[in-house]
Amino acid sequence: MALNRISNYEDDQVLQLSKEFQKLENDPAVGLVIVKANGKVFCVGGDVIECYRCSLTGEWALAAKIYQKQLTLDYLVATYIKPVVFLINGAAMGGGAGLSMNASYRVVTENTVFAMPEAAIGHYPDVGASYFLSKLPGFLGEYLGLTGARLNGAEMVACGLATHFVPSKNLLLLEKSLHEVDVAEPNTIQGIISKYTQQVPLKEHSVLHRLNLIDHFFSKQTVEQILSSLIRKGRFEPLEDCLTRESRISSHILRRTVSNDFLAWEPSKLELVSNDMVETYLTKIPEIEGWKELQLPTRDMLEKALRAKL
Repeated sequence: MALNRISNYEDDQVLQLSKEFQKLENDPAVGLVIVKANGKVFCVGGDVIECYRCSLTGEWALAAKIYQKQLTLDYLVATYIKPVVFLINGAAMGGGAGLSMNASYRVVTENTVFAMPEAAIGHYPDVGASYFLSKLPGFLGEYLGLTGARLNGAEMVACGLATHFVPSKNLLLLEKSLHEVDVAEPNTIQGIISKYTQQVPLKEHSVLHRLNLIDHFFSKQTVEQILSSLIRKGRFEPLEDCLTRESRISSHILRRTVSNDFLAWEPSKLELVSNDMVETYLTKIPEIEGWKELQLPTRDMLEKALRAKL
């Protein structure tokens, strides 16, 4: 399975991926699924401009429904019965990260870049980030979510966002070996990937060498109660609850429930953001005509699914 229009993670592509994943999961001849991208970038997320346009024209529900489909696809990958191997040879940001971070095997290379840059446009780390960022050591998740800082492949393996580091020159060999698997058992897949895996040291200036500083500063309650409502809350919740909450928040943002701004920053200062404003974004939107809250599919044999290893 390959991602082609990686810079435009559009509604039709999400639907196509969902159908393909479901078809492969139900095909007894398929033992495992490999996901890669054609090009120098893996996947940099959804069409933010289109969502903004929908919000401006009052079509917030249309954009919110597209986002719900993305979350449903992420949930499908996270609860997939069969092993899923993501070959992330390039940038995986926003929706691209949400699609891949809950897979069974997340293979990165020297070309991989991870980031959740939503904060730069006044948004928040979504697409399941409140789940997978909350599983990172210390307060690294808060740091990545609030700053949009980037990690390379070696750093992703070191903190647990990726499972294996394989040099890009070996990806075709790895893919060929995986295609030749007779029985797609976890130990077999793990053994094959490990044959091509390399241990790569962190660079001298890696942010992971500064975890003590990150823990010191990002453990403070300086961003009001936003952190405890999002990433920190995700540490104690299942993926389903995290995705439902994120769907509500994004729908409120698109609906402009509290703020009408985009980059005007209203409220203009963080201290002007009240707890009530934050709580509003966590509330359920009434099921008005044409709108329903996110309803994740019931997954058969969920307890046997190969869930995220974070």
